[in-house]
Amino acid sequence: MNDIVPSFMRKKVCALQSELSKLPQYEPKTKHYFHAGMYCREVYRDANVLVVGKVHKKEHFYVIASGVVLITDGESEPKQVKGPAVIQSMPGTKRAVLSITPVTCMTFHVTGATTVEDAERDLVEDEPLSRFDALNRVKPLEIES
Repeated sequence: MNDIVPSFMRKKVCALQSELSKLPQYEPKTKHYFHAGMYCREVYRDANVLVVGKVHKKEHFYVIASGVVLITDGESEPKQVKGPAVIQSMPGTKRAVLSITPVTCMTFHVTGATTVEDAERDLVEDEPLSRFDALNRVKPLEIES
């Protein structure tokens, strides 16, 4: 049964991302920090914002610093989490997160990267259809010819 749930939930998260990509995009306030072989990404979102992240390649910490979120990591049913809270994320993690209140979330990664773009290449799977670049800015839609 456990093997069925992750596949089923991951498909739901990916389908959700596909549908969200058709809507106007919310660009969260994002800060980036590099220190001593680590990269920290701090993201602030208003209440009632739903996001789906990229697939992470490596173990890392995901911290809800403040606020309340409804979250699934693609491996389990969504659960409500109130910050402060620390989640240990494993390789292959892809989250869907709904901010119930205004929220600040952070991820902490071990990497030798010194730029956001290099950190993105090192830490997350390439997702050409993602609507966001490495800096968490909305990418313009490509017009099919």
